[in-house]
Amino acid sequence: EGEDGSMSPGFRPIGTNKDGMVAWLVNMKTPEYPAGREVVFIANDVTVQSGSFGVTEDDLYFKASQFARERGLPRVYIACNAGARIGLVDELKPKFQVKFIDDASPTKGFEYLYLSDADYGSLPEGTVNAHKVDEGWAIDDIIGTNHGIGVENLRGSGMIAGETSKAYDEIFTLSYVTGRSVGIGAYLVRLGQRIIQMKQGPMILTGYSALNKLLGREVYTSQDQLGGPQIMFPNGVTHEVVDDDQAGAASILKWLSFVPKVVGAVPACRDCADPVDRDVVFRPTPTPYDPRLMLSGTPDEPGFFDEGSYKEYLAGWGKSVVVGRGRLGGIPMGSIAVETRLVEQVVPADPADPNSREAILPQAGQVLFPDSSYKTAQAIRDFSKEGLPVMIFANWRGFSGGSRDMAGEILKFGAMIVDALREYEHPVYIYLPPHGELRGGSWVVVDPTINEEKMSMYADPDSRGGILEPAGIIEVKFRPQDQNKVMHRLDQQLQLLDEELEGVDDFDDSPKLAITEQISAREGELKGVYTQIATEFADLHDKTGRMKAKGVIKAAVPWARSREFFFYLAQRRILEDDYVARLKDSDESLDSTAASASLKSMFSGDWEDDKAVIAFFKSDASAIDAKITEVKKSAVKSKIEALQNELQGL
Repeated sequence: EGEDGSMSPGFRPIGTNKDGMVAWLVNMKTPEYPAGREVVFIANDVTVQSGSFGVTEDDLYFKASQFARERGLPRVYIACNAGARIGLVDELKPKFQVKFIDDASPTKGFEYLYLSDADYGSLPEGTVNAHKVDEGWAIDDIIGTNHGIGVENLRGSGMIAGETSKAYDEIFTLSYVTGRSVGIGAYLVRLGQRIIQMKQGPMILTGYSALNKLLGREVYTSQDQLGGPQIMFPNGVTHEVVDDDQAGAASILKWLSFVPKVVGAVPACRDCADPVDRDVVFRPTPTPYDPRLMLSGTPDEPGFFDEGSYKEYLAGWGKSVVVGRGRLGGIPMGSIAVETRLVEQVVPADPADPNSREAILPQAGQVLFPDSSYKTAQAIRDFSKEGLPVMIFANWRGFSGGSRDMAGEILKFGAMIVDALREYEHPVYIYLPPHGELRGGSWVVVDPTINEEKMSMYADPDSRGGILEPAGIIEVKFRPQDQNKVMHRLDQQLQLLDEELEGVDDFDDSPKLAITEQISAREGELKGVYTQIATEFADLHDKTGRMKAKGVIKAAVPWARSREFFFYLAQRRILEDDYVARLKDSDESLDSTAASASLKSMFSGDWEDDKAVIAFFKSDASAIDAKITEVKKSAVKSKIEALQNELQGL
């Protein structure tokens, strides 16, 4: 601790700490940062009072987290604790006396606890608040001389809860639950949002024995029933479950590999052996398939991301959406894809309620449900804090609008997707994959106009986008009577029958009835094929050609070449956004459009050619740096002149 009370690096022999909290500033050399990167680790020491949180532990946690925030460093919390520390003033236990109502019959109760004059006088000042009685001093409040045995620990818990919430907003936070984490310990890992949980590491608010006493019977038999992985993984609190600490450490390093070394730095890129210009061989099918294969590929059919780089998170929750992180030509990216198969949401029975039963709720593919909507919004927020560009492989037919899901707050969680995208500060690419479709409200919540500066939409030529599916829209806009009109316009037999019907005398019903029956029979015969024709007509309105013509997508990108296309697009945006941010920092009067225009003025080629622009950014980096310096000098000079004019006017 420095002279001003702030955290500063130091050294001590391992195991000599007296507090139940330790922190490290770690410098690790990684493939992304071979010269080294710094990470702050904070951990409970379970060997000190079971890792409970006292005032000194809270202070150390707070200052270590603050240290990470002030420097923009990633912060990892390793949790194994007993919650807020509890205690009593033990030195009073052998000294206090009891004023019974009837000394001969203690069961009648007591009036107060008191201290004799001698014991009261022997206590350090401020140990108790008391008033004089005949027997000595009746105790009003027990305060004690040790700091950290009661409500002061709760105050400290509130302090570090607020700090953790702030840390999630400002830096990368990750928690690894390696053992039991209780009360404030459970809240801290949740407030840090990203959680890796070991199988033997329950997160609980109250122990199972205390709950059994509250319920008056033996209901729960372990902490795992309350907060083990079987509870926390399906409900979306835990992102990943590991078998042991070695796997936990590997998962921490894997997650850190996607994160920039400091907040605001460009993404943590690495060299890639998987060629960016190869085809994406695995191709989504019109029938249900596993979307993970679209991202990671198979041994024989490579997918969108670099081989072996994709990792899924939050797999147990909101299963109709698949969330993960992967690399594209070495560039780390967040990914959101859509499950096309039927999945099940399992709601466990409550052991405390003998009438409750496990419920298994089926969820259709390509549909957003309350849990998957929340998962999508949460993932976008996590990606944003990690500084990642995002690929959203949009393939939704809409939101589930049944009464159960409406009661389950699907409107609220769907709106959260819009909120998360509106605030996103990094590139977001929405891509409709082959045979994918984006319709109705699910299009609305990812439309690029939500955040035009950062979002753009693309589509495979075999994808579709529209308000309703063709089979649905023809029920409203191309009804059977409209289809019949097309039949009569195109079918020669119907045309002949129509001519015959027109030539029949209106007063002769028999021929007219016979012809009408023939027409009805022919219409029935053609009904199937003309329903298909109407469906095809409606489907032609949803193809990429119309989407491009109407400006709702930027380009049609074939799936096989999507990897190369998005690699160069992402690399260009990363470089451009970095320069734009530096220009805006140099001159506060510049907005993103003006800063981008300043860069464009230095380039003589096609500004829409991503490869050419990337080459320009790399070859002319020194000229761009000089331009930024010039802009800053001009902005500072303008500020000085403005201040001088203001001073002269006083």
